[in-house]
Amino acid sequence: MKKRLLLLLSMLLLLGCSDKKNYEAAVLAEIERDQKTQSEKDYKVPPEKMVDCIVEASSKNMSGLFPFDPARLTAYRNYTKMLTLTQSPDPKKMLEELRNDFGSSKELTAARSNYVESHMECLSLFVANTEDEQKAEK
Repeated sequence: MKKRLLLLLSMLLLLGCSDKKNYEAAVLAEIERDQKTQSEKDYKVPPEKMVDCIVEASSKNMSGLFPFDPARLTAYRNYTKMLTLTQSPDPKKMLEELRNDFGSSKELTAARSNYVESHMECLSLFVANTEDEQKAEK
């Protein structure tokens, strides 16, 4: 019985890591697509640090109580799907799927808002830190 429980927990951990890694990859792709944002270029925000910050900040407002909660794993999958909407061959169909996955249009909008707010929060954090470092150098 203990072996089965250990096996089940191991599988859950692997799936959880996979879902989170896919979300991180989608966030990185989104950041790379948005490199036209001048402030990210001006302040030389490292994409990897930005990804870590966005994932951490947006995860705080996702469903699920802890990182490997099945609801959180589903949220990671849904957020990944949301960020890859523009690459879909049929965006209208995928948008409808996202509405169903999130439960409603309102929940989908809240998820997108959570992502955007997390992105802006992280960007402002990095900008403020860079400005502080520049003042300290002078």
